[in-house]
Amino acid sequence: MSQVSRSLRHRAVTNENDENAAVTRVTRAKSAALSSKESASDVPKKTLQSKKSTTALGANGTAQTRKRAALGDKSNVTNTENLGAGAKDAKDSKKPLASKAGPVSKAAHPTKVQKPTRSTSTRHHVLKEKNMSELKRPASGAGIGGATKKRITSKQTTVKEDNEDAENIPPAPQSNVAAEPAKVTKSTTAKVEHVKEVVEIYEEETEEQVEIPDLDKEDAEDPLMVSEYVVEIFEYLKELEVATMPNPNYMDNQNDLEWKLRGILVDWLIEVQTRFGLYPETLFLAVNIIDRFLSTKAVELDRLQLVGVTAMFIASKYEEILSPHVGSFRHLAEDGFTEDEILSAERFVLAALNYDLSYPNPMNFLRRISKADNYDIHTRTLGKYLMEISCLDHRFIAHPPSQVAAAAMYLSRMVLERGPWDATLAHYSGYKEEEIQPVVELMIDYLSSPVIHEAFFKKYASKRFMKASIHLRRWAKEYVGQWGNSLKDNSNPRK
Repeated sequence: MSQVSRSLRHRAVTNENDENAAVTRVTRAKSAALSSKESASDVPKKTLQSKKSTTALGANGTAQTRKRAALGDKSNVTNTENLGAGAKDAKDSKKPLASKAGPVSKAAHPTKVQKPTRSTSTRHHVLKEKNMSELKRPASGAGIGGATKKRITSKQTTVKEDNEDAENIPPAPQSNVAAEPAKVTKSTTAKVEHVKEVVEIYEEETEEQVEIPDLDKEDAEDPLMVSEYVVEIFEYLKELEVATMPNPNYMDNQNDLEWKLRGILVDWLIEVQTRFGLYPETLFLAVNIIDRFLSTKAVELDRLQLVGVTAMFIASKYEEILSPHVGSFRHLAEDGFTEDEILSAERFVLAALNYDLSYPNPMNFLRRISKADNYDIHTRTLGKYLMEISCLDHRFIAHPPSQVAAAAMYLSRMVLERGPWDATLAHYSGYKEEEIQPVVELMIDYLSSPVIHEAFFKKYASKRFMKASIHLRRWAKEYVGQWGNSLKDNSNPRK
């Protein structure tokens, strides 16, 4: 029964004054005096404040809003017009709270404001603390929304509103420790701006990468070009070239050899390649086999030529369609070694290399970059000459074949003035302009130096190779005489 009365009391809330009013208990006498048409929710409630308007019960028992009279206001007195005789007797037995307008009410006549008496405020404070849990519950019932915000002029409500206002206002700095975040904010702002600049630069580079044309689509109909997985192939070759690189300082472990003798051996192998008409891939693989073998085994001086002949014999079997006979290599060695010695050395070299001949040839990378160069025959011919320099000069051993091929193409385009190293060339070569500068400087240094390897120079001095050795040597001398041997100079003619 108490829960039903509580729910009905909440349904009777129709305005702000009624909601903030004290809850009046329904006694047994009052409940018995109610008529059949009236409900417990029609019991009038005492008004807490006389701020805007008051409510009164009309003839039909509903709440009606009326303006307060100037004098004789009795809003704090319970209206008993619609109560029964028993309810009036029960009301008369209790002391009324404010039946007459006191001096305070009369003094408030000019402003039409009536202040509650001390007894009413005290009673309200007691009732409010007793029924605080009920007033905080939302109103229920059809046609009545959620409870409006309470404006009880009490100390507890004032503290609550102050706390809400304090949450919306940031605390003022009270010490030097609280003032430090301002400095951090400035530095943080500068860092954020720097990050934004970096992101913008990265987005610009990304847009350039997106604009790079897909040159492999042209070979989609050619099964020999394997355009479906050519990108994965070259990614694998770049991972493999690191594993097949020899020790760039292996000559320190050789007692009878030196770098000059190695250059003479390779120059002689270039002459053998020219005489047999072998592929450039055969020469590069033979040089790699020699360097890897000498990185693991110490060789005497009188056996160095046997290592070179054996390496060329193995490479021709691996790269050539029809490799020369072992007797042909014995004849080129001027019968210094027998066929059995060459075959025995072949087994020994392969065992030292663990039969691993998967060498990423620089010619494959040169053809890949030449595709981005629109297959220009002049730049590719000069690039072949520049790449074979890495076979003769031991300083190129420390650089992977892909970087040597990119530097060769870069320098040949620079000599022929084919334009800058754009994003397309950098994408298909895998190297930016600044990453290949050390290799380019080594090539220019070799070209500007006196001719040491005559067989190599005569090979590319023919019309077949467009006299690449002569042209590049002349250009290198002019370049070094005018700009020096450093491409990092700001006065570089490329810029």
